[in-house]
Amino acid sequence: MSEKDTIAAIATAPGQGGVGIVRVSGDKAACISEQLLGKKPTPRYAHYSVFQDENKAAIDNGIALYFEGPNSFTGEDVLELQAHGGPFVLDIILKRVLSLGARAARAGEFSERAFLNDKIDLAQAEAIADLIAAESHEAARAAIHSLNGEFSNEINNLVELLTRLRIHVEAALDFPEEEIDFLADQVIENSLIEVREKLKQVKLSAQQGRLLKEGMTVVIAGKPNAGKSSLLNQLAGQETAIVTDVPGTTRDILREHIQIDGLPLHIIDTAGLRESEDVVEQEGIRRAMKAIEKADRLLYVMDGDSKNEEREIIDSFSKNQGITFVHNKIDKNNGVAKIIELAGNATDIFVSAKSGEGIDLLKQHLKKCMGYENRVEGKYMARRRHMEAIEEAEQHLESADLNLKHKQGELVAEELSLAQNQLASITGEFSSDDLLGRIFSDFCIGK
Repeated sequence: MSEKDTIAAIATAPGQGGVGIVRVSGDKAACISEQLLGKKPTPRYAHYSVFQDENKAAIDNGIALYFEGPNSFTGEDVLELQAHGGPFVLDIILKRVLSLGARAARAGEFSERAFLNDKIDLAQAEAIADLIAAESHEAARAAIHSLNGEFSNEINNLVELLTRLRIHVEAALDFPEEEIDFLADQVIENSLIEVREKLKQVKLSAQQGRLLKEGMTVVIAGKPNAGKSSLLNQLAGQETAIVTDVPGTTRDILREHIQIDGLPLHIIDTAGLRESEDVVEQEGIRRAMKAIEKADRLLYVMDGDSKNEEREIIDSFSKNQGITFVHNKIDKNNGVAKIIELAGNATDIFVSAKSGEGIDLLKQHLKKCMGYENRVEGKYMARRRHMEAIEEAEQHLESADLNLKHKQGELVAEELSLAQNQLASITGEFSSDDLLGRIFSDFCIGK
């Protein structure tokens, strides 16, 4: 396989439909169109054409669109054939195109060529896949923002600021004989503060974008009959879990996927935490503790205000884990739904899983826990690798600040360079071939 090959693929989803598309990209696109259509289409015009086989017999009638490079999505000559959307018809057209000199495209190869030909950057290419996979209006809007370059512009602005800062630091290193102490220059310190503050803002928006893509995992735990399954049913809006007065009804992990204002939420209901001689229930409790360890947020459900009575169980959880103590069954004592912020990453909330009182308050609390804000402006799609790169850049900038305080100019320059490389990897300005291969292999064939 070569980047100079002409590639082709069916670009529409498998199955029957009104219209199906076969896409071709590469130097042979014009030649293929002449043999398939009997003519070379006028660029950027829609042509109603007969798609012909090798004997000039009609395969199908449809629309042909031709784009001359570099004025196309991939930056190459592109031919798009819109035919009737039957899988058999599209397969015949694709085989005909392949017989005329094209080869079958790899997953994501059209988007990969757009990236390699500087039509889009890497973050925009990933936004294409995220837009296709979007499962909510909010996620789709965020992906569009990234596809339009908003995320890339933020990253590029940071890279530009780092470049200017590095020039200033390098100048200080190049003229050590000067009496002026450039490293003590307030300009460098102020510029570093500015970069770190802007990176912090980008990180916040990126975190919200990652939430829209991946969602957060919430584990519901507590002693038997505390109301865990009822709470799951309230959050899910349907009777997902069996609810009885018999302790130990839930013995295995129950999973439910819901959305709160476009935020994907992965809720896990677990077996009641207690001492048990039942082998099956013991295994359920073991799985519950394993799920708790991996949770983004733990909802620990209690029957009323029994926190002190259950202190031994509560103390077994990680001190660094975000936990919300759900005081359930306020309907029994005429309690009022309310929320109380506690020290650390902990919260008390009072609800009734039976009546639903306080459930909306809990939903808003879950959104806040993950830094989600109900704003479309300034929100763009981000992936885990983007967050890792931003966090690495943050660490390098923190080290640069420390080295600046100790007048270690060479180390400041090195840390700034490493931070810049991390940010540049987001847009693909600084990326390994291995990274590109992993990213584009997750795309659809024909994209």
